[in-house]
Amino acid sequence: MAAITAAMVKELREMTGAGMMDCKKALGETDGNMDEAVKYLREKGISKAEKKASRIAAEGLCSAVVDGKVAAVVEVNSETDFVAKNDTFKEYVDLVAKQALASNASDLDAFMNESWNADTSKTVKEALTDKIAVIGENLKIRRFEKVEAADGFVVSYIHGGGRIAVLLSIKGEENDATKEAAMNVAMQIAAMSPKYISQADVDQDYLKSEEDIIREQIANDPAEASKPDKVKEGMIKGRMSKLMKDVCLLDQVYVKAEDGKQSVSKYLQSVGDITVAKFVRFETGEGLEKKEENFAEEVAKQMGA
Repeated sequence: MAAITAAMVKELREMTGAGMMDCKKALGETDGNMDEAVKYLREKGISKAEKKASRIAAEGLCSAVVDGKVAAVVEVNSETDFVAKNDTFKEYVDLVAKQALASNASDLDAFMNESWNADTSKTVKEALTDKIAVIGENLKIRRFEKVEAADGFVVSYIHGGGRIAVLLSIKGEENDATKEAAMNVAMQIAAMSPKYISQADVDQDYLKSEEDIIREQIANDPAEASKPDKVKEGMIKGRMSKLMKDVCLLDQVYVKAEDGKQSVSKYLQSVGDITVAKFVRFETGEGLEKKEENFAEEVAKQMGA
């Protein structure tokens, strides 16, 4: 059995909001597997936080650029928020986005080995190393993605000064009304963080995993576990239906709906003959944990050096 350390317990506690002893038990039951421990706590109804995103702390910026029917989005991380707000860093991230727009790389490794467009004598990796030397802090190009709209158009939306970046590809005619609708939906994606466009796109493994978790939650609740199987199946169906309205963009309630009921799908239908072809949502530091530092201790170390 893997040794369960205090650091592992602390990490699981921060990820889930569960108590220390519950986290220790979950890690023991899952032989130290963090993902399985999170699932264990959810099944037991102990975890109150489903996503690490609620505790995102890594710094940096996301940026997006659109050129006609092609667009790109990138995330570049920094160590501190101070650097993330620095104009030199912001300009660099914008250059990385332009690099991604022109890139034909299929993965990050290939991207890093490309010639840097702003100075072709260097690779993207070498240009990053130079920028680290200038800024004096470790930087990382974490991810990039391109979106094309052969039968429509693309819009981008940046939220929180670069904390969240969204690209949305729309199939259909581009005009003032459809472009406004696309921007509204892009803002919806930024705010509500859907995983899929529609139920038809939902990964079957994800569905099975979520259904299994709901079944375990019911089994671990004495009041619910005692109900007839038919009732429990109805409960599972109801909870899965609610989940689909949360994770599927077109099923979500449109945030600007006047009646508070109109779905995103109905909203788009009211605008015209347009459909969502693809979307990409990057949130700075998503899934990353920030290194914890005690500022007073850091100052004391510097003074004692």
